Amino acid sequence: MWIWPVAVALVAAVLGPGAQAGADSDRTGLPEAIDTVLGDARMEGGVASVVVADAGTGELLYQHLPSTRLMPASNTKLATSAAAMEILGPQYRFTTDVLTTGRQHGTVLRGDLYLRGTGDPTLLADDYGDLAARLAAAGVRRVDGRLIADDTRFDSVRLGRSWAADDESSYYSAQISALSVAPDTDYDTGTVIVMVAPGEEAGDEPVVTVTPDTDYVDIDVRATTVAAGGANNLTVEREHGTNTVVVSGTTPVGGAGAKEWVTVWEPTGYAAAVFRDALAQHGIRVSGPTRLGRQTPGTAVRLASHTSMPLRDLLVPFMKLSNNMHAEILTKAMGYEVSRQGSWDAGLAAISGYLKGVGVDAGKARQVDGSGLSRMNNFSAGQLLDLLLAVRAEPWYADWYRALPVACAPDRFVGGTLRTRMCGTPAALNARAKTGSLTGASALSGYVTDADGRELVYGIVLNNYLASSVKALEDAIVVTLARSTAEAAVPAATLRSGASADVECSWRKPLSC
Repeated sequence: MWIWPVAVALVAAVLGPGAQAGADSDRTGLPEAIDTVLGDARMEGGVASVVVADAGTGELLYQHLPSTRLMPASNTKLATSAAAMEILGPQYRFTTDVLTTGRQHGTVLRGDLYLRGTGDPTLLADDYGDLAARLAAAGVRRVDGRLIADDTRFDSVRLGRSWAADDESSYYSAQISALSVAPDTDYDTGTVIVMVAPGEEAGDEPVVTVTPDTDYVDIDVRATTVAAGGANNLTVEREHGTNTVVVSGTTPVGGAGAKEWVTVWEPTGYAAAVFRDALAQHGIRVSGPTRLGRQTPGTAVRLASHTSMPLRDLLVPFMKLSNNMHAEILTKAMGYEVSRQGSWDAGLAAISGYLKGVGVDAGKARQVDGSGLSRMNNFSAGQLLDLLLAVRAEPWYADWYRALPVACAPDRFVGGTLRTRMCGTPAALNARAKTGSLTGASALSGYVTDADGRELVYGIVLNNYLASSVKALEDAIVVTLARSTAEAAVPAATLRSGASADVECSWRKPLSC
């Protein structure tokens, strides 16, 4: 686990920043091939940090500004996910409990009912229904007390540092709580799905449904159905500081309408509302009000419990679909595990400690969230490469590697954010990597097997370009690696990427990559 970062560091020290790799790789033509890709007009005025190494030996094959810190976007999740596997463990599970401080008398539970969460990002409305069903099966029909939602495993800071205010309604920027609800099995916790269908005739109000079916959000329909062939320009956005979702624009008769994942304001209240509805559906009435953010007394008795899938399985939707909220929840969970503080500061300190332990110089990186949504994150390609080399020696590496997106694999939970990229090339079904995108920032870091069967590791971080997308350049580098041998590089033409704009394809729902 310690050999590879040291090997890369030694080579980098000899060559110096910005220099190319040694004589052997120079003879292959690999540096020239990658330099040609980076010389594309789309990178004019931009900055690239790119490093390639032999996974088996740690030999550095190419480097360009290897220590230059740039915004890694969702490549930040490489550090977060690896640290989570080490600190929490592959078998780590989140639990959600229903407890009481009261006692049951016949069909009446006299006392407060507590719903206690630990951060499970996979909780569905059906899971809250199962918890309610267990109370009903125990004979409870009325709770003479309050429903108290205990989200105190995490702190009350809901949004990450320097997250964009205009992303507040967007599903990839949901608020973080130890209690929340996911609307479907993509597990975009803290959101609801808003479906808008056109009315039967022009002038009708569109039909709007919400999943899960909850009154926690209010729908304000300002949209209109227009004649067939008219514009479908619906917008669905939540107003700041409220749970009012405004539907505006037009949709034509017989048209597609719209389907949007929208964040809620205060996910703890969302979870409590869904659970209270589930209790009512199972014939249980809670007489008292709902209270949020209060800790469950140590004397409380557990009545029902739900356990999440293990972390090794949660990594699949997390990494394949680049789920920001999973990253942030795991960050706070690591903070709690290490220091009993479910905060970003504690979690980021835990991640930094892991990186230092495997030889990544975390003191020369800056990580301010778990997902990479913040533009304050700074990593170099060299640091990402050090991590990718180090994790190969971890006992949990196979599970972690399995969670990386696979180029051109059509299944969403295999190909993930790479499922339309590098198709028809030697990198298809070969390259595995974490993608990353913000405006003016793109990254791709992972593994690929070359034409000799040699596994290569690469880190690519591109910033400050003005083009709509530079993912075709990332793809060209990886395809070049896949086509090449130890003796000769086979340059790939600059590809037209399946990603058509400068945004993580998983940020468009349904997954558009």
